Amino acid sequence: MASILVRPIITEKITELGDKRQYAFEVPISANKIVVGKAIEKKFNVKVTSVRTMLIKGKHKSQMTRRGRFDGFTKTWKKAIVTLKEGDKIDYFGNV
Repeated sequence: MASILVRPIITEKITELGDKRQYAFEVPISANKIVVGKAIEKKFNVKVTSVRTMLIKGKHKSQMTRRGRFDGFTKTWKKAIVTLKEGDKIDYFGNV
């Protein structure tokens, strides 16, 4: 279950959701909502009420060099937004 949570997502927008007891994590593309919820409950000792997942499509990138133009994509990844029970809280930096 430790490999289910790749990393927490800490941005300005996600930090504002913390007031609503919502937290975001990067998860593997193959992970489903049930597995993500159980992994968060086990790791942080909290009660999860809902999980929303979304696929973030990779962006197109190109680079010009002396050898010519190189095209590629950044990787596609999955984001999970988790809502916790009233009174529960996740401390990203304390529970490592």
